[in-house]
Amino acid sequence: MGRLARKGIGMAKLLTLSILLSLLVLTHTTRSPDCGGILTPSGLSYVAEVSKPHAETILRQDLMAPTVPDLFLGSPKSSGNPINSVKVTELSLSLIPDTGLRLTIDVDLGITPAPSTTKVMRLSILADLHVEMNPEGNLELVTSACKPTVEEMQSTEEIESKSSSSDVDKEINIDKICLEVSKLLLLPNEQLISLTAQFPITPSCQVQYLPLAAPVFSEQGITISLQTTFQVAGMAIPLPVSPVPFSMPELVSSSPSHLTLAFSEHFYTSFFFALETAGAFNMTIPSPLTTATIAQKITQMGSLFQEDLPVILRAVLRSSPRVVLEEGKAALKLFLTIHVGAGSPAFQSFLSVNADISAGLLLSITDTRMTISTAVIEDIGLSLAASDVGPVPAALLEELFLPTIREEVPAQMNVVLSEGIFLPHVSSFTYTDVSVVIHKDYVLVPCNLKLQARTGEQTTVG
Repeated sequence: MGRLARKGIGMAKLLTLSILLSLLVLTHTTRSPDCGGILTPSGLSYVAEVSKPHAETILRQDLMAPTVPDLFLGSPKSSGNPINSVKVTELSLSLIPDTGLRLTIDVDLGITPAPSTTKVMRLSILADLHVEMNPEGNLELVTSACKPTVEEMQSTEEIESKSSSSDVDKEINIDKICLEVSKLLLLPNEQLISLTAQFPITPSCQVQYLPLAAPVFSEQGITISLQTTFQVAGMAIPLPVSPVPFSMPELVSSSPSHLTLAFSEHFYTSFFFALETAGAFNMTIPSPLTTATIAQKITQMGSLFQEDLPVILRAVLRSSPRVVLEEGKAALKLFLTIHVGAGSPAFQSFLSVNADISAGLLLSITDTRMTISTAVIEDIGLSLAASDVGPVPAALLEELFLPTIREEVPAQMNVVLSEGIFLPHVSSFTYTDVSVVIHKDYVLVPCNLKLQARTGEQTTVG
């Protein structure tokens, strides 16, 4: 009978462990967005604008190289490259709702087929592009259709003749250019891969944004939904499941901003949960009180401490922090247990106080980083959790400890939060003209893009 009982207990433990593991796996694998962004038509125009010099550089390299066997299909006796100038006159991107993008490029080519002859040819490329998610979970820009055409603009030949695409094909392999047309944009696939990079929050905590699906193309722009993951000490942590699924809010009208980022209430709660997991909110708070001054109010103190010692408050989270977003304001709910004691290094606690705190949150953005800081405490409730010195009325707890908690908790929280959190972004762009708009349950961040100078470059296009 005893053996059966032990076996039953073992099975119950195994079942409990299996349930816990399945819940952990569920928490890890649940994929739902908590933030995202919409690249607007004006943002798309900016990407096209800053891609134009890049496209011209790439085309010059491809078309004006001394010998490019893949690109030039002329006769073997041709000893030089007939193209002596390349100028991109137009590069534009337009949205094709539910499908992708249309890339239009016009290039003027200066051609010298013979010493006494010059021509200006117009190479026009019309390409349809879309974005796919590859097996590694990264987004890729893919060409779905491409149509090149070539026409002669002007010529110094005495006998004018019309040139067709097939004529120039004898000199230029425009099919190869079409095959690699997406590289004429500003390194699109490198940019898309950099979106999923890990960014540091603290030395032991990192954040990463993962796309859940290929972007959606509409008249509003390109919408991408992201799931935020956090790593602590190199390990992904299971995050609380959002009680409300998040979807990107629709823009009420055409936005003048290049990009609008959106962050759910759950995004901010997860951010604080990750910092909690990293132990960032365990606080040691100095106090102006000593054991002797407290003994004047609580007589039992005299039997615990024979000498006068500085009183120290050690705060730990007894429940995970929670962020609440209302129209025009954000608040942080903190649930602390504060152990009051003395002695160093041998800390001896004589009181434990539960503190429920509500503090306003301030959100600001510099470049690609959001800074979150706590404002003054708006509401606080103290209650006795445990005592080695007998009952302590709530009014006395507030008299002794409330001023210190009001001052020190926000200050120490802000030290932890001072580095902020990197926003989703790609490597070559930063954000400018940023505003932060807090709504109920989510935050919108309209901003403009600004191309950063690459290493070795002297100027920034903006």
